Amino acid sequence: MTIATVRGEPYHELPRDLFIPPDALEVFLETFEGPLDLLLYLIRRQNLDILDIPIARITDQYMHYVDLMTGKRLALASDYLVMAAMLAEIKSRMLMPRTPARDEEDDPDPRAELVRRLREYEQFRDAGERLDALPRMGRELAPARVAESMERVPGPAPRVGVDELRDAFAAVMERAALNRHHAIRREALSVRERMSETLALVDGDRFVVLTDLLDAREGRAGVVVTFLAVLELLKARLLELVQSEPLAPLYLRARQPHG
Repeated sequence: MTIATVRGEPYHELPRDLFIPPDALEVFLETFEGPLDLLLYLIRRQNLDILDIPIARITDQYMHYVDLMTGKRLALASDYLVMAAMLAEIKSRMLMPRTPARDEEDDPDPRAELVRRLREYEQFRDAGERLDALPRMGRELAPARVAESMERVPGPAPRVGVDELRDAFAAVMERAALNRHHAIRREALSVRERMSETLALVDGDRFVVLTDLLDAREGRAGVVVTFLAVLELLKARLLELVQSEPLAPLYLRARQPHG
């Protein structure tokens, strides 16, 4: 027969050099928490009426459990022995003949005190079981809550010097340079319109100086548009260009049709 298994290896007999202290092994009955709990267990197991306890039968069963406990550890069974003595007293009083003529108050039921204690213990035990069934959160543990303050405490104003202002301005200018936009706008002057205006000003019998076609109020754009219009008209052979000598003024007139 295997006595114990240590690290997967079975032991069939105790080692000869094994020393076991006297108090190394303690047997506790986890089912019962005291003599009243044991009595209540015996009564409920047999569906007995707690107000009419058969003392003889309960005492015999109770003494059987006490014998088991006293064989293991006497100090553990001391409270149970006190209850066993009380049961023996009640049993002896129950066996004594009772006189019918005596008043009930003078000769009360020997079991009354035991019944009172059992019922009181049962109430406390049921209340303890209901408390133990409650969730631990809120009973033994409580969630930590920290209220977050929405108020902002203003701190001291920073001290800014001239160097910090210069560096901040330089950084702003650098960012502004990265965000430059080039907008293309359509010019108000048209080369086609200027070609028509130039043909209207040039007479076929008279030369017109090129500078007379330029309008200083139109600025550089007007000069460019007029120059392009003249080039287009020369390319289309609608104008004649005449110059008497190098660097002399340029004269324009409408080209005369052949024949």
